[in-house]
Amino acid sequence: MSSKKNNTLPLWGSQATMNMNAMVLTNIQASQYFKSELFQLKTYHEVVDEIYYKVNHLEPWERGSRRTAGQIGMCGGVRGVGAGGVASSAFCLLFKLFTLKMTRKQLNGLINHNDSPYIRALGFMYIRFSQPPPDLWEWFEPYLSDPELPGVKP
Repeated sequence: MSSKKNNTLPLWGSQATMNMNAMVLTNIQASQYFKSELFQLKTYHEVVDEIYYKVNHLEPWERGSRRTAGQIGMCGGVRGVGAGGVASSAFCLLFKLFTLKMTRKQLNGLINHNDSPYIRALGFMYIRFSQPPPDLWEWFEPYLSDPELPGVKP
């Protein structure tokens, strides 16, 4: 990983959007949860606590909130494509972590957290969205055989 001895994380790609899909980002920034509740959280530890209590899936949209009526072809019924919906707490919190400009130590704290697989998963999602592609393998490789999984539901 570049700047291993440095606690500052490099950011890859857009410094403003975290490389998120434009529709997902727009819905995050427009959500009352992000604008009201998450705006009040100022520290890494407050956000980690919020992840523990609020995240129960890792999809970009809250379940049942996507508007798919009238969509046809490749966009009809495809997760993450189309008209969007209510941004999930997971993606709102992921973007909130990005606004905090986390350190390497904090990111390692997320991916090694013992309290919730969702805290760890958001750490790995943060890496995927914000870290330089050449560094991804070094972040992910030690965890490839990790037996703990977030609750995956069909």
